[in-house]
Amino acid sequence: MAKQLRVYQVWRGNNIIWCGGRLIFGPDAKATLLSFSLIVAPVVVFCIFVGKNLIHIFPAYNAGYAILVVTVALTIHVLLLLFLTSSQDPGIVPRNSNPPVEEFSHDSSAPHTLQFPRIKEIMINGVPVRVKYCETCMLYRPPRCSHCSKCDNCVERFDHHCPWVGQCIGQRNYRYFFWFVCSAAILCFYVFTMSALYISLLMKDHRSVVEAIKASPASVAVMGYCFICFWFVGGLTGFHSYLIATNKVSPLNL
Repeated sequence: MAKQLRVYQVWRGNNIIWCGGRLIFGPDAKATLLSFSLIVAPVVVFCIFVGKNLIHIFPAYNAGYAILVVTVALTIHVLLLLFLTSSQDPGIVPRNSNPPVEEFSHDSSAPHTLQFPRIKEIMINGVPVRVKYCETCMLYRPPRCSHCSKCDNCVERFDHHCPWVGQCIGQRNYRYFFWFVCSAAILCFYVFTMSALYISLLMKDHRSVVEAIKASPASVAVMGYCFICFWFVGGLTGFHSYLIATNKVSPLNL
């Protein structure tokens, strides 16, 4: 008896599949490693050059250690969400191996050519909905489904292909993406605030702003980095919160 192949073994898309189909990355999965480094590097700088000094400044009740613990915990949380976003099936619609025969019609000018109506109307819960035919996947895409040219797959509730996670954002990983950008925004704000606190404490030692910056240039560098990143991930958080609040993204995706 011939062994039946699993779907991932005959996959035609551009995805990178590991662990027997349990992990599905996009074709630009290396972007995930870049994002990992962009998150970890500033946190390491913060812990070594800022957090370590805050331990000595706040010895009571181990408050300085608490700052480091919160930083590490937030970072691990963000990295875990990043991994889940990039490694989960975003909602790929399996393509047909053959065209839907019941839908085709012959072109009179080319008898051997199959012609498919690019748009057809179907009924969903008694409501007529127009769906488009995907020539690559040889199927009529479900509503709010789009074909990603980079992954070469049709994805349900396709939002976008995120270059920072190297994966499509769709029905099955949207929740991870949303909580990832939310958590990343919180991490940026937290590290920025703690770095600013350290600079202010240095200034209380009768130092000017310039002297405080010279005493801890790493704090200023981390603050600048977090400020820039916060506008990016914070903006994404606000935008996707608006989409959810206006019901443009189904709450079931969260």
